[in-house]
Amino acid sequence: MDIPRIFTITESAHRIHNPFTPEKLDTLGAALRLEPGTRVLDLGSGSGEMLCTFARDYGIAGVGVDMSPLFTEQARRRAEELGVANRVTFVHGDAVGYVADKKVGVAACLGATWIGGGVGGTIELLAKSLDTGGITLIGEPYWRQLPPTEDVARECDAGSISDFLMLPDLLAFFDDLDYDVVEMVLADQDSWDRYEAAKWLTMRRWLEANPDDDFKEEVRAALTREPKRYATYTREFLGWGVFALMAR
Repeated sequence: MDIPRIFTITESAHRIHNPFTPEKLDTLGAALRLEPGTRVLDLGSGSGEMLCTFARDYGIAGVGVDMSPLFTEQARRRAEELGVANRVTFVHGDAVGYVADKKVGVAACLGATWIGGGVGGTIELLAKSLDTGGITLIGEPYWRQLPPTEDVARECDAGSISDFLMLPDLLAFFDDLDYDVVEMVLADQDSWDRYEAAKWLTMRRWLEANPDDDFKEEVRAALTREPKRYATYTREFLGWGVFALMAR
């Protein structure tokens, strides 16, 4: 079980696999007002930076689930590095349908809402693990400005314009699901740059180290294409944020 190889190459040097910087993650942790001992579930936990730093800074405990063996191993090493391996556990597995064996105070899915078939389904899945009065965290793209054509939407890695909402409409969608939005932390263009541009050096270094790999043509094409595509489309049209929700 693994994610597509292009992601394990381009994001192999990332600690955070979304458009958040460490500073944005710190802001999120402070915004949540986490109490020591709070249990956190993170579906699509990547390299574990959120759980590990929250365990270090706030004394939480938790479980992360991710399909990538590389990222899961990186998460375990990060937990050891920060001295929190006794409080956080990382599972290599499919997060689709995953329910914690013990109720949690925070249930999160940041940037992987395909796990539940979309935002609504992912919120429904997370609710199965959430204790009464707990917080759901959803990380999700939204349109900063509406793409003028479907082709522009696809250049932003969307299947169509309808895949994402404008920010007010996304907040209204949470309201329609009978959830209060109690906090939000939004990526900005600088944090998007750190997420996307960091991939380019990683790809170049990988190409230099793997000249005979059969995958080199795909990586070369991505490195040639991505800076221009990102600057023209994603950076201008696509936002991303983490939204803290509580059921009414």
